[in-house]
Amino acid sequence: MKPQTLDMIDKLVGFDTVSRNSNLELILYVRDYLAEHGIQSHTVYSPAGTKANLFATVGPNAEGGVVLSGHTDVVPVDGQPWDTDPFQLAQRDGRLYGRGTCDMKAFIAIGLAMVPDLLRRKLKRPVHFALSYDEEIGCFGAPSMIDRLVTDIARPSAVIVGEPTSMHPIVAHKGIAALRTTVTGYEAHSSQMQRGVSAVMVAARLITFIEDMMLENKAAADPDSPFVPPYTTLHVGTVHGGTALNIISRECSFVWDIRVMPGDDWRRYLDRVQAYADSLLPALRAISPQANIVTEVMAAAPPMQDRGGAAQKLVFELCGHQHAGVVPYAAEAGQFQERGFEVVLCGPGSIDQAHQPNEYIDVEQVSACERFLEQLADRLCA
Repeated sequence: MKPQTLDMIDKLVGFDTVSRNSNLELILYVRDYLAEHGIQSHTVYSPAGTKANLFATVGPNAEGGVVLSGHTDVVPVDGQPWDTDPFQLAQRDGRLYGRGTCDMKAFIAIGLAMVPDLLRRKLKRPVHFALSYDEEIGCFGAPSMIDRLVTDIARPSAVIVGEPTSMHPIVAHKGIAALRTTVTGYEAHSSQMQRGVSAVMVAARLITFIEDMMLENKAAADPDSPFVPPYTTLHVGTVHGGTALNIISRECSFVWDIRVMPGDDWRRYLDRVQAYADSLLPALRAISPQANIVTEVMAAAPPMQDRGGAAQKLVFELCGHQHAGVVPYAAEAGQFQERGFEVVLCGPGSIDQAHQPNEYIDVEQVSACERFLEQLADRLCA
């Protein structure tokens, strides 16, 4: 691991970019760092102006370059038993500890630390950096940046999204939809069930219906699928409702997600839930006209499909791997692919360490990524 890489990882980890916070301090640091090397960067702000994406080009704005993409936000550390300050890099036993070391500031840092070397090489095809916000809470930030990349940079040959894959190429991932369903019932004394509508009990029926859809998928799963599990999953994460044991609950809401397989569509599950909810409403409204069931989509990101292509071939050659993998989590790669880019997931560190207390990345993984990007630079000089 090069000293400049370690310094850059240390710097980026030091910015508290938990998704509920702004990432502007980190983005402005990267902007100024690139400007010191004569590189113009472009910021794409969130609607509220409190967060931003950044993209920049090193080398000529010519076709055939490669985009290095990473999200700058990290997940919270609240309630986790960290042994060190999560926003101060700690090095011991061949590992770098800190929030974001694995997911995924190390990848960004390795690329940025290479900028002086990339400039010395006089690239014939460019390296584009694309840094996003709010990936962790629904991949909200990247689309507005991708819109700009489509119009503002020469067509790249590949987008490498540096999620922690242990430097193995990943060619497909699941998509995600995050939803909230709210049931409005009617309060009454719990001894008079005929006079009330229990929002909690209606929500329970909907939750069971959601689980039944997943069990249908499980029963019909392709045993040869590389995904684990090999089917679209549906999961209810939180439920909130009711006020007391002896009051028929007026409101209950639950948050659920759909981890959709490539080729599947999360909307069809939402349509089935809505149809089932509509079938329940007449009986509920016969008791109380105000009874209602509403589902809102909080976030959605598409899956990435395995489509082969030059980008995969390039990453396979650079990694020395010919066996492609898939992952069950969602990432921004599907959003790039949706806009016509060839995309591969490949980055240092293991997803097993992501989102954990004492998150870390092995130094050897950092070194492997350095070698990977050096070989990529060699290709872009040819």
